Amino acid sequence: MESTGAATGTIDPAEVSKFEAMAAEWWNPNGKFKPLHMLNPCRLDYITTQIALEFDRDLRVPRPFQGLRLLDIGCGGGLLSEPMARLGAEVVGADAAARNIPVARLHAEQSGLTIDYRHTAAEDLVAAGERFDVVLNMEVVEHVSDPLTYLTACHDLLKPGGLMICSTLNRNAKSFGMAIIGAEWVMRWLPKGTHDWSKFITPDELYDLLRRAGMEPVDRKGMVFNPLSWTWSLSPRDLSVNYVTASRRPA
Repeated sequence: MESTGAATGTIDPAEVSKFEAMAAEWWNPNGKFKPLHMLNPCRLDYITTQIALEFDRDLRVPRPFQGLRLLDIGCGGGLLSEPMARLGAEVVGADAAARNIPVARLHAEQSGLTIDYRHTAAEDLVAAGERFDVVLNMEVVEHVSDPLTYLTACHDLLKPGGLMICSTLNRNAKSFGMAIIGAEWVMRWLPKGTHDWSKFITPDELYDLLRRAGMEPVDRKGMVFNPLSWTWSLSPRDLSVNYVTASRRPA
């Protein structure tokens, strides 16, 4: 059942409109979401490893995440929801941009996957009493109006002992050069104005926000782009631009 309250709470309508305008592009690897398609293997490496560690799952077996209920908040067209479903998780994909949902549903149907996609917000899911073992919160926190309130809602969506994976962009001169000037102005991977550098969050700021939201941070790594090989990799030291964190809700 779709919520009609997705434009309330921490949702920033101006941010939502940016992604609504690009909804049809989600599954075009050479389109406006080309950066995410390139980044996705790196994100999936981190996500699957952290879930396997937290829930003692063997990634070598078919459907290792069977029995886990997972929320992909800000799911877009389903670039992460679909691989999570293939790995056996029961997936709910939620997005505040209404136009993303039919795109995601159609692609999942074409892929033979059952995914519960909803046009809704984190606060609405909390109000509905939804609870999950895992929350994927990828490249969303820099687009909301109130990061602490949003992260608190994500905390409330987790079962005790649940795991949240949260990624965002660091705020410094290098991230401005790469994410704004490079990705938006020079390479034109994304429309100008997709990101607001002032809303980027440093790793220490995010750890502080997570703790204030009731979470227990357990890991963080950088996601580093190599312009020579045009590939992304995880780094335990270089968190200067893109980075990802794992945190748990205390049992």
